[in-house]
Amino acid sequence: MRVFKSLLLLFLVPVVRGSMIQLKNGGYEDIVIAINPELSEDHNIIRNIQDMVKEASTYLFNATKQRFFFKAVKIIIPLHWLPKPEYLSVKTESYDKADVIVANPFLKYGDDPYTLQYGGCGEKGRYIHFTRDFLLNDNLYNIYGSRGTKVFVHEWAHLRWGVFDEYNNDAPFYVSVNSGNASVEATRCSADVTGKYILQSCTGKSCMTRECKYDQQTKLYEAGCKFIPNKTQFSPASIMYMQSLPSVSIVAAF
Repeated sequence: MRVFKSLLLLFLVPVVRGSMIQLKNGGYEDIVIAINPELSEDHNIIRNIQDMVKEASTYLFNATKQRFFFKAVKIIIPLHWLPKPEYLSVKTESYDKADVIVANPFLKYGDDPYTLQYGGCGEKGRYIHFTRDFLLNDNLYNIYGSRGTKVFVHEWAHLRWGVFDEYNNDAPFYVSVNSGNASVEATRCSADVTGKYILQSCTGKSCMTRECKYDQQTKLYEAGCKFIPNKTQFSPASIMYMQSLPSVSIVAAF
């Protein structure tokens, strides 16, 4: 089965309308990815978007047990970029209502991909935001994982299904009680993801790491403790926790 159909390149003109995404026979159509008019021309942005979506389509198809894939995507090109024969004029698409935008970093996130979500669990997001550097800098691969196989599908789950991250920076640990025995666990999905609890302390340019200590007051690990997953994992879940782990291959909801 061919899990990706087409990409349509368009010129940007100011038209306002809501998302036009349609789901037909498991294929998502009319997805709009728009490049911010402030970005200077670089055809590698277009090429990497194309590669990302094609790769993500196959990954999504497998991660959702062959339920969904990306069938047709439109890329909106800034009007000041040089015209090419394959570019078409937009009809009702616009940057303001795009499903995915490529723009300058937002101060809070830097180059981190993110999805703007106003609603609660199960409510669709507003848009996915990628930066120019995220799409062009291959050195970020080790931080985020593959753009297509992991990152885009992770953000798509936020956008389309209203799924939230399965980690919590504000509450990184919790007390788990099993058969009357209590233990401190890192907030993650699944709990089968193994790792170490490490505290790093730095003086000037010199840093040292050690195992975290148990805090008798909070019944959790001491402040500053971090859970560092092992490089070798066997758990397939979940894309919504740490999609960069090589073993991760499913969205937990499926």
